Amino acid sequence: MGCTRREFLALASMGTVAGLAGCTPSRQTEQTPAEEPAQPTDPSVDLAEFESLALDSGAWRYDEKNDVYYQLGLTYCKTPATTTYESLAIFVPGAYFTAKQNGSTYSCTINEKAVVGGFTASTAPILMPVNTGTLAAQASPTAYSYDGLAPYMQAGCIYVYAGFRGRSAGYDTASGTDELFPGGSPWPVVDLKAAVRYLRYNASALPCDTSRVFVFGFAAGGGVSTVLGASGDASAFEPYLAQIGAITHDAEGSAVSDAIAGSASWCPVTSFDMADAAYEWSQGQYASDGTRAEGTWTRQLSQDLAGAYGAWVNEMDLRDGDDSQLTLDETEAGAYAMGSYANALLAGVDEAATYFVQNTTFPYTYTPQHLEDPTFPGDPNLAATREADAANATVTQGSSGATADGTGEGEVGAAASDAGAAEATDAATSSLTGVAQVQSTIYDSAQNYFAALNADNWWINYNHSSGSVTVSSVRDLVLHVRPAALAASPYDLPDRSSKTNQLFGIGEESTLHFDATVAGLVAANQDVYSGLEGWEPAFESAWEEDLEKVDTLNTDMATRVAMMNPLFWLSGHYEGYGQASVAPHWRVNEGLFDTDTSPCTAANIVYALRKYDGVKDVAHTPVWGQGHVLAERSGSATANLIEWVTTCCTTAE
Repeated sequence: MGCTRREFLALASMGTVAGLAGCTPSRQTEQTPAEEPAQPTDPSVDLAEFESLALDSGAWRYDEKNDVYYQLGLTYCKTPATTTYESLAIFVPGAYFTAKQNGSTYSCTINEKAVVGGFTASTAPILMPVNTGTLAAQASPTAYSYDGLAPYMQAGCIYVYAGFRGRSAGYDTASGTDELFPGGSPWPVVDLKAAVRYLRYNASALPCDTSRVFVFGFAAGGGVSTVLGASGDASAFEPYLAQIGAITHDAEGSAVSDAIAGSASWCPVTSFDMADAAYEWSQGQYASDGTRAEGTWTRQLSQDLAGAYGAWVNEMDLRDGDDSQLTLDETEAGAYAMGSYANALLAGVDEAATYFVQNTTFPYTYTPQHLEDPTFPGDPNLAATREADAANATVTQGSSGATADGTGEGEVGAAASDAGAAEATDAATSSLTGVAQVQSTIYDSAQNYFAALNADNWWINYNHSSGSVTVSSVRDLVLHVRPAALAASPYDLPDRSSKTNQLFGIGEESTLHFDATVAGLVAANQDVYSGLEGWEPAFESAWEEDLEKVDTLNTDMATRVAMMNPLFWLSGHYEGYGQASVAPHWRVNEGLFDTDTSPCTAANIVYALRKYDGVKDVAHTPVWGQGHVLAERSGSATANLIEWVTTCCTTAE
């Protein structure tokens, strides 16, 4: 009996992974760290190998005023490349411990009878932030502050702030060494996986359920959160984990998992194999200025990438709620603009816009906002560090005139330009929140709001009697509220100046090309591109040469790109499908006015998750009227996150 690749992978129960390709795929079971560990079968396992990473229960410090125990500077692997980044801090609600003071520290034992919020010392979840929207390195805290921790502590959660290496190689200033430590893909994910393993290794000393690890992040940090959720125990990361001496087994010899229970993200920036194509399909192909002006080679590249994305969607086997494949229809002009995939995107937009108008009190004030980096609590030095970095930073201008931030330094006020909003004034940026905002616009009624949106042409329909809203097309949506604010091929810029180019750099070669789709188009269309404005002879071989480079572990570029792509493990289109333990709980929020990433990014993850065996729930919330921010329809991001985690843990019982 024949079967499709998707059916085969869903039925397969045995198999091993030998790298990322050329293997027999298998479906692993749902995340298993909570299960009773099996006894080791290999007598050569060194049971004492990771004793040096055992948590010292006599080294807790105590914030008496706020009733919090904490430890800082806990190195989570045996051979860290940099202790500045490869260490973590743990914050515990005081009621979970019975403590005895020993001078400035406390010896703590777990109080099994304690109840904080809705949790006990055996059921409390662990929350871990990815506290960067641009994937800059996240240092481990060197000082304690209670600021921002109250909601997590009062809810009964364990809060773990883990440092990790970021998008670039770097130097450990704390050690004074002049040796460059590796960074970029896949090291941020590797470090956080090692941190998760550390927590599980020390489960007996922590008042929590270490199978309940929830990771959350924004933008590129949200992308890392999705990768962690999709790639639990994936063998591709093992050589990297071994390089830093990450824990592999506990004191009884049982394997220690890095699979997590839940992933939460806002405006995730990820899936870099098709990120440029997705941006050009959804936004770039409808722009006609800057790097997409008539006569430029990057305009032609934009159009070609949009076409490549349409073809890719049709190969993906993404499915809607009725299990029908989502596809795009090719027009006579060769563009992919309509089809069930576009309709599915618009259905989410319509629902969000309808929710907005039915739950908004008019007069309504619209203020465009843009967030570069979140400030999740845990490191009191973070604000000062970012101020210093900003003062010392130099922004590289690419040939497009765009900033070096391929992950999202768009034009702050652009999303509101056709919504009746005033032109952007000088952005007032708060160093504490990282939010830049421009002049607000007040709408006195829903009718006037939608009239302003339709001022140039009618594209959004508001039914006053039913309170429902429909948008005519993806093209109209992006032209009016989500225009292409980034340069053509924004993540893999021709001059290698984006922060995503940094993510795939290697050592001293701090930025490299990585997009194989762009490489293929450049190779196939050089005769056309070379006759257009902006083309440079160096482009002829630039992508081809960079894609052939390997990192310090001899891993090729294609594999490094795959390791930062959650879809690699979630979609049957890829060889990694079924080869990892996927988190059962997911939360994905996005601002529909976000010009920094394609609306396809979050949607594709959600489409794949909803059809993946073992995933219990996927909360996807597109938010009308918000851009590249911690988008929420109501309430605060922190309160909603904690409520979601609590619900996941409650329903799992």
